[in-house]
Parts: sequence; structure tokens; C-alpha cells
Amino acid sequence: MIRKERKKGPVWEHFNSGNKNDDSHPHVQCKYCSKAFQRAVPERMQTHLDKKCPKAPINSKSQSVQKNATSIYIIDHIGHTNEEMLRKKKPVWENFNVIGKYDDSHPHVQCKYCYKEFKRAVPQRMQVHIENCLEASNNAKLQSKIQNTTSTIDNINDHMSEDEQKFLESLLAKALSSAEIPSSFVDNPLVIQFFKRLQPSFKLPNGEQIKMQMNDNSDQLRSLNNNNNTCNDENCYQLWIRDEKNANKGDNISINDFGNFYQNEIETENNETKAFELYKEAAEKGHINSISQLGYCYDYGIGTEKNETKAFEFYKMAAQKGHIKSIFNLGIYYQHGIGTERNEIKAFELYKEAAKRGHLDSIHNLGYCYQHGIGTEKDEIKALELYREAASKGHVNSIFNLGSCYENGIGTEKDIINAFELYKAAAEKEHIASMFNLGYCYQHGIGTEKNEIKAFELYKEAAEKGDPSSSHNLGCCYYYGIGIEKNVIKAFEFYNEAAKKGHIDSIYNIGWCYQNGIGTEKNETKAFELYKEVAERGHINSIFILGYCYDHGIGTEKNEIKAFGFYNEAAKRGHIDSIYNLGWYYENGTGTEKDEIKAFELYKVVAERGHINSIFKLGYCYDHGIGTEKNKTKAFEFYKMAANKGHINSIFNLGIFYQHGIGTEKNEIKAFELYKVVAERGHINSIFKLGYCYDHGIGTEKNKTKAFEFYKMAANKGHVSSIFNLGIFYQQGIGTEKNEIKAFELYKEAAKKGHINSIFNLGSCYENGIGTEKNENKAFIFYKESFEKGDIISIYQLGNCYQHGIGTKKNEIKAFELYKEAANKGHINSIFCLGNCYGKGIGTEKNDTKAFEFYKMAAQKGHIKSIFNLGIYYQHGIGTEKNEIKAFELYKEAAEKGDPSSSHKLGCCYYYGIGAEKNVIKAFEFYKEAAEKGLVDSMYKLGYCYRYGIGTEINVYKSFEYYNKAEKTVHNI
Repeated sequence: MIRKERKKGPVWEHFNSGNKNDDSHPHVQCKYCSKAFQRAVPERMQTHLDKKCPKAPINSKSQSVQKNATSIYIIDHIGHTNEEMLRKKKPVWENFNVIGKYDDSHPHVQCKYCYKEFKRAVPQRMQVHIENCLEASNNAKLQSKIQNTTSTIDNINDHMSEDEQKFLESLLAKALSSAEIPSSFVDNPLVIQFFKRLQPSFKLPNGEQIKMQMNDNSDQLRSLNNNNNTCNDENCYQLWIRDEKNANKGDNISINDFGNFYQNEIETENNETKAFELYKEAAEKGHINSISQLGYCYDYGIGTEKNETKAFEFYKMAAQKGHIKSIFNLGIYYQHGIGTERNEIKAFELYKEAAKRGHLDSIHNLGYCYQHGIGTEKDEIKALELYREAASKGHVNSIFNLGSCYENGIGTEKDIINAFELYKAAAEKEHIASMFNLGYCYQHGIGTEKNEIKAFELYKEAAEKGDPSSSHNLGCCYYYGIGIEKNVIKAFEFYNEAAKKGHIDSIYNIGWCYQNGIGTEKNETKAFELYKEVAERGHINSIFILGYCYDHGIGTEKNEIKAFGFYNEAAKRGHIDSIYNLGWYYENGTGTEKDEIKAFELYKVVAERGHINSIFKLGYCYDHGIGTEKNKTKAFEFYKMAANKGHINSIFNLGIFYQHGIGTEKNEIKAFELYKVVAERGHINSIFKLGYCYDHGIGTEKNKTKAFEFYKMAANKGHVSSIFNLGIFYQQGIGTEKNEIKAFELYKEAAKKGHINSIFNLGSCYENGIGTEKNENKAFIFYKESFEKGDIISIYQLGNCYQHGIGTKKNEIKAFELYKEAANKGHINSIFCLGNCYGKGIGTEKNDTKAFEFYKMAAQKGHIKSIFNLGIYYQHGIGTEKNEIKAFELYKEAAEKGDPSSSHKLGCCYYYGIGAEKNVIKAFEFYKEAAEKGLVDSMYKLGYCYRYGIGTEINVYKSFEYYNKAEKTVHNI
């Protein structure tokens, strides 16, 4: 059956179909915006035309939409188009289609890219949307931002400066006054239109404002003097002639002008006293500018002594008469408490009053008050608006502050591109702080590509204009080689230049240069004095470094109490390194009473602020129970935290924890890897640990050659334990050729550094002639030195020397005492020797019971000779009941540990049936085992067994061989 084609509705007329006509849901594409639909659905297509297509004509809309769109669609009855309107509302509007009335300032708009609608257009919201729109191209985002910035900059450049505005206002008032034209002239609509066409950026004052100008006599000459404009010689001469004549007639304007002439050396010699008198004369007659000028003279000491109280009075007098500049100056005086009590609320009101009359400095200061909450509640958005208003009229400080707002996100979203452009605009107007900030932007790539050469040039330009911060940064550029070749001598010069102007950081840096001899001769005393100078001005780093100087005796005598005081002062101000050092002082009781709990708390404070050394110290405190309970798990966590930040000692300690399973599961492979990481960074203990790992096969395969190499590497860096271990390797030929002389030298080197084991080994070398001539006296001296340092083995060895008279007179009582001392400290050989002393009555009375106890004690610790002797005592019932079975077990235990005497005794037990059944075959085997280890008694017994066939076949030749071997051994002994 053939399916009848379904009739298509009018919506299809607005779409092109790409599939066969018999497809009821073909692939379609909008004719106006080219939007494609893989599967045509009429409802979706109509919704697209109604709400999303920016180019769809009115006749494509559904009826309900057409009704609403009769008067509000893009083309209205007057014929204004969306494009025409956007030309007036650039830049962000270019990214939106307007679907509201053209003359509506906040119409209904729709994003061109994602079709998001805004019922009420607000440019700031639209700008934020474009920057975050997922569909908008990067170019659109960037262009919108740049255009927005350019618009701001263009406005700044298009508008005349405050000085130019004031000059033209003053000139206009002067012209109208001299021509006797009333001030209402400027309110004439044709005059207003004329000025708009002539100079659009000039804000024509109204009649009331002009009248005030005429009354205040803000004439051309006053404007020239105040605004740094110039007049040619002919004009100045003509003004001088005119004002001289008028002044003689008592004209206040001319008297004021004459004051300006004298003050500024115009057509006469400079005479500030005369200028002051003339201002005073005109002021007494009520001339407003002269009253203000008198305040200025008292403010800066021009023609009279400086007197801020009087300056305040005259500014106040002029301000009450409506003088704008005086209102502003009065605000300054109230804000900072100059010549009067500080009153920030009053200052704010005065700035506000002058700002309403268009005074740009006041608009700027009003913004500053809102930004910092001076005399009013803090309102950063309001501050931004005021800076923007003043900036658009060319006010340089406001351009700068507007840039700062964008850079730091004050009152607006952070916008470093806009900030950069504003700093650039202000810098082009020779605003020094903007030059500095522009340099900083180039140096760090803020809002522009990084360009250190440009940064250097801008710092240089601003420094030449006297900016100390730029001189300081020039010093930094030379110090680190930023945008210029590194030159520490020039760095010192620029730091010095800025320091002379009181730049605190530069004074500190000069101190650093003197301390370390950078760019100048080293002078720690001078460094200390400079640190002291800026520390007194509250410079935190200098307060800290003063503490450091007292701590280490740099430029002054070492004084840990004073060091503590300065660290404490800087710590109270939040200086992280000072808080850490203060913790160290409390931990060790340096310069103050020891207080480990306080130390722990201080480490904790700065550890929470990310201070790596303090994180490590917290781990150390938990590791050793300093100021807190010992907690190996927490210690592990803090070591790990600091290790993740690259702290070398923490990485090493983490390796220790993994190696021994402290606070975590044992992981020798992980430990080895951690030692390797920091060993590559030159950490000596880790280099030693790598050698130790290769030595003992910890986390890696045992490799004595590599162990030797790492011990040698660490030994070359002065690591004492590595020097000692290297000596062992040379002495025994481990991982290298045997070299006893080299071993002796290494022991000697480490012994000089106080290494106890090396001191002991030196004694052993002298006693046995290893790497040097045998010298028992020297051996005794080194054993004694090691003993005095508390070495247990040396206590034992010294006892041995006294017992046998090695390097000293024989003294068995002294020997006994030394063995006893070492035995009490757990030394096994000394416990054994105590048993011998009691067994043989050496240095004490013979006491078999005590001998038995000490042999038993040492035997339980695995001492082989003691196990053997304990067997003897059980076999013969010495100091205990006779127990041949126990004796047999002890001989067996010691024999299994390789003791030949015990093997011989086992042979005797089997031969005679002592503690075991008689077994001549086993007796023969144990005699043979002991004989092969060089025991003479076993050689004789073995010869006897071969002679008479006991436990083996008769073999006369073998019998003779062992008898002969035994005789030779005895003879050699």
C-alpha cells in the first residue's frame, strides 16, 4: 500500500530540506541562521524561529509572538534598526540582538551565540555573560573586553583634563565680565548648541556657575598659575600693565594678580613676602581667591611662616564662600587632622560637596573614601564608579586607581587586561606610579605579554623622575638580571639611591648587600646599623633580621636574649620565620626559659600557614614527644606533608619511617626510593643511607661495590659515619681491595671528629698492628678515650687491657670493675668475662655460683663461649647441680653455632655416653668436625680413632697424619 504524503505546515517554508521528499522527518536547515536539525520536528522548528533565531523575519513567527512583536521587534515604525542602535551602544551590545523598543535604555536582548535572553539589558551583566558564554568565540570574548577597555581609554583621551576645563571656564567668565555680558548668556539654547558643536568635551557651566566664577574672579592669570599653563611674554606684559593700573585703583582682581606675579616671577623678581601681603590686602576686601591663596601660603610657608592652623582657617573661610579648591583642601585637612582635629565624616561631606560641582580631585578623593571606608561605609562599587567618572574626564590619579581596582578586583570583577590599559593610559600622561605599575605588569606578564626589557625601561623612566620605588625595582633588575645583564654593583647603587629617599625595602636591601658583600665591601657593622634604622620604622623583615644578627653575632655581639626579643616582636606582627625561630628558642631554652609546649604551639601556628620547616618540626615534635605526646603516626603524616612540598629532611625522615615501619607499614623499597631522591639533591645522610641499603640489601639487592661508592661519596662530604664505614670496607676488603693503611687513616680522620667507634678502632689497630706499627700503649690511650666518651665496648676492652697488662700495668681488680660496669649496661662479652672472673677468682674472690649465673645470663643472650662454659658447669656440677643431659644440649647448641670446643665436647659425650647414649660413630664425626676447625684435642682424638678403628676403619696413615698435625699445631702455638 502506498502511504499518502502528509501535508506540511507553513513552518517548513522557512527551512531548507536536505533529504528525500518522502521522508517525514528529513534533515533541515534554517534559511536565516543556518541552524541544522538532523530530524525535523515542526514544534521544535517553530520554537527556533520564535525564540532562538536572531535573523528570523516577523512573518516566520507564530501568531502569538507576532502580536507581541508588533511594536517591539528589531525593525520598528520609525525604521531604526538593531544595527543602528548598536552603533550608539557599543561595545558589548554588538554581541546581542535587541528585541525590545529601540528607545528603551534597558531593552529585552538576546545573546547572538547561545540565545540566552535578558528581559532587562544591563551592560555589566551582558559583559560578564559574554566572557563566560560557552558558545561565544574567544575572539568575541577578547574583542568585547578590549573594546570595553578601549571605550574607557577613549573616553579618557576624548575628555579634556580638569585643568583645561577650569581654564576655559575662567576664560569664559573673564570674557563675559570684560564685555559686560550677563552670566545668563550661557543658558541660551543656541549658545549651548554652539559650544557642543565647537568642543563636545567642554562641559559648559550654567549661568549660576559663571556668575560665581565672575564674582570669585577666577580669571585667566589665576588659571595660568594654578594649572601650570604658560603665557607668552607679550600677553604677560600686557596683563602686568593692565593690572598695575587697576591695582592702584584698588581693584581686588588686579591686586590678586599682582600677588601671583610676585609669587611666580612673572615680569618681576620673585618676592613671596610681597605676594603674601598683596593676597592679604585683597583677602581683607573679601576677594575669595585671595582668601584661598592666603591659606595656601600658610599651608606651604610662602612669604610667611608655615602655620597649618591659620591655613585651615583661611581655607574654611574661602570654602564657606563656595570656593571649590578650598572646599577640597578643607576636606584634606579634616581627613588627616591638619590644623584641626581629625574628622573623616566632615572630610567626606566636603569632598562630596565639591564633587557635586564637578571638582575632579574631590570626585577622586570621594572614591578613595568609599574604597577604604573613610567617613562613610565602605562601598567599593561606588568607589569604582567615582574613579571611572573622574578618569573619563582625564583625571590621572583616578585612571591609576581605576587600573588598581581592575587589577585587584575592587568593586568589579578582576580584569588585568583593563588594568594594564589604564596604567598605560596614565603612564602616557607621565603618572609616575602608573609607570611603575606598568613596569610591574610587563615584568610579570599581568594583562599583557611578559616583557622584562620594557619593565626595566619603565622603572628607569620613573626612577629618573625621582620615584624611589622604581629605583628600588631597578636595583632588583640589576640584582637578578631582569631585562638587563646582572650587575650587583649597579644594583647596590640603585638601592642606595632609593634608600637616600627613605625607601624602607631599599635600606633593608642595602643592609643585605653590606652583610654579604654584594656590590660593595662586606661590612656587617654597617648592615646591622641599617637593619636597626628600618626596624625602628616598623619594617618587619628588618626586625627579624636584627634578631638573626643578635642570634649569630653579625655586626654586633651575640646576644640570644636580644635575639629572642626581636624574634618575639616580629612574630607578634605575623612574621612567619620569626614565629618559627621563636618556637626553636622555646624548644631549646635559648634566650628564654625552655617551654616545649609553647614551641609546639608556635610551630603549629605557622605550619597551618604552609611554613615547610614548621610542618617538619611538628612531625619532629610528634616523633620525639616535644611539647606534646609522642605519636609516630602523626609524625609520619607531618613528615609526609612536608616531604610533598620538597622538604629534604622530611623526605629523609620519611625514608627512616618506611625502612623501620614507624607510624606506617614497613616498606624498605619505598625507603630506598626516598633516600635516592634526596641523595640526588646532595643530602649527605641520604647518600650514607643509600650506601647502607646497598651494604645490607635494604629495599634493593645487596651490592658491596655500590655501598663502597656511596660511603666514599658521603665521606668526601665529611660524613663521619661514612668515613668510619669506609675504613671498615678498606680494612676487610669489602667492595674494594683490602688496604689496612687506608683504613687506619680513615679511622684517624673520623676519630678527630669525635667518632667513638673510630677512636675504638684506632685502639684496635694499634693493639694488633693493623695499618700501622703495633703500639699497645697507644692502643690503651685510645681505648681509654673511647671509654671516657661512654663507649661500652671500650669499657670492656679497657678491662681486657688491665686484666692482661696491655699498654698499662696489670690490674685485675680494675679489670673486674670495668667488666662489671659494662655488664650492667648489657654488654655480653663483659657478662661472660664476669663469669670468668668469678670462675677463676680474677680481681675478686672465686665464686662458682656467681660464675654459673653470669655464664647463664650471657648464654641466654646467645653468647657461644658462655653456652659452652655453662655446659661444662652442668656436666661437672660446678656452681649448680650436675646435669649431663643439660650439658649435652648446651654443647649441641653451641656446636650448631660453629663452636669447635663444643663439637669436641659433643664427641666426648657420644664417646663416653655423657648425657646421651654412647655412639662412637657420632663421636668420630664430631671429633673430625672440631679437628677440621683446628682444635688440637680433637686432632689427637681423631688420630686415636683411626689407630684403633673407633667409629671408623683402622687407618694407620690417617692416624699418623692427625697425630703429626696436632704436634705441629701445638708447636706453632
